[in-house]
Amino acid sequence: MHTDLAALFIIFGGSGDLAQRKLYPALFNLYRKGYLKEHFAVIGTARRPWTDDHYHEIVMTALDNFDEDQATKEAFVGHFYYQSHDVTDAKHYETLKALASQLDEQYDLHKNRIYYMAMSPRFFGTIASHLGSEALLTADGFNRLIIEKPFGRDYESAKALNQELTQTFDEDQIYRIDHYLGKEMIQNIVALRFGNGLLSGVWNNQFIDNVQITLAESVGVEERAGYYETSGALRDMFQNHIMQVIGMLAMEVPVNFTAEDVQREKTRLFRSIQPYSPAEIKQNFVRAQYAETSVDGENKPGYQQETNVAPDSQTETFVAGKVMIDNERWCGVPFYVRTGKRLARKETQINIVFKKTGVNIFADDKSDRSAMAPDVLTIYVEPEQGFSLTINGKEVGQGFALKPDQLAYQYDEQMLADSPEAYERLILEALNGDGTNFTHWHELAASWQFVDAIREVWDADQTPLPGYSIGSMGPKEATDLLATTGAEWIFDPTQNN
Repeated sequence: MHTDLAALFIIFGGSGDLAQRKLYPALFNLYRKGYLKEHFAVIGTARRPWTDDHYHEIVMTALDNFDEDQATKEAFVGHFYYQSHDVTDAKHYETLKALASQLDEQYDLHKNRIYYMAMSPRFFGTIASHLGSEALLTADGFNRLIIEKPFGRDYESAKALNQELTQTFDEDQIYRIDHYLGKEMIQNIVALRFGNGLLSGVWNNQFIDNVQITLAESVGVEERAGYYETSGALRDMFQNHIMQVIGMLAMEVPVNFTAEDVQREKTRLFRSIQPYSPAEIKQNFVRAQYAETSVDGENKPGYQQETNVAPDSQTETFVAGKVMIDNERWCGVPFYVRTGKRLARKETQINIVFKKTGVNIFADDKSDRSAMAPDVLTIYVEPEQGFSLTINGKEVGQGFALKPDQLAYQYDEQMLADSPEAYERLILEALNGDGTNFTHWHELAASWQFVDAIREVWDADQTPLPGYSIGSMGPKEATDLLATTGAEWIFDPTQNN
């Protein structure tokens, strides 16, 4: 049995896609697992003039994929209330405050409140300001703000937004959500690193040659072209998801696994990332767009042919780069990263490539005793979840020819079915006041400053972007990025390996 957590959720953007696809299913999972029982309520707000009954229909539709009986779903949906709301109108906050007070008494919520901003980022500061000026925050219970990305579009806008939020909320009340930090295998990184002497002893530049992080998507921009034109892969994926994965892989061991200690170590790590000059940015970061490609005899549109995309757009749909960390543990170890749309397949994978042994004593030709293939620890984040260690073993038969062998572990479907989805996990952590897997302002500031330097160089360069074929793993330039150090991408589904 789980504790019945008491709270009122106020969801700004309650009619939106995120709420319907992610938030309502996540809350229902917490309900059916017993974390939420009788002492919770949800107020959904948006401009649309919906009734409570229509809102219930929307929430019920969001639960279509659940096998639970209708009575359980109806009991859950009965905790939902709707208010048509203009986030710029102070009077609407007075109405919201009255409804919140009524529900607090009705459901005995102990005046605990979670405010979830699931709408356009341009309203985040406005909403926070009104929550403060109209006194919606309670004095007796907890007040926690969950805020979606993007958190600003550069350092200056992120700083301005943070200043707006902290007029109403303290830093420890702000939960900047990055759903990648809720994924099972991203959370497993710290268990692998700090829970195994075998790995923690070699997790440094004496043994590791390079680290590779791939966040590949097979889809294009689809209906998000309007947003994507103002974002691009650098802001959409690198600044948040990839930087946070680097943080988990590279931070020093925290004193305790608490929000304060983990965030302190990640902030130190981000501040130790080597800043690049404009010339170094051009040398160490690659951008490209997916190009019109014939696939099985059918022409697939390139990015510039997509609806709502400028025909001369310079927005990148692919980024690859080399990140260097200036500290004792990681000095000299490149972190190669790449992310892109319309790649060979959807896959998030991390490869820890260990240094090769110096001499192959088993070589038949003693004049060619070049180093053996490296050992590789692979963390499969999605769609498969698990890990493997690729090592050299002897081929069966006469002689001592070597071949790569894989020690692998993959979570089965039942394990994954029982595992909480990322939003479910993170909402529960916010309910419990655990900010460990959320992003602290100082981490965010450091990551934006690194990204801004890249963006400034790219925006000043109007050279047409390299293209890459749909179904590939990106442009040749991304392969060349590693070739300069004699490395190669471990994950390449376009090769028969």
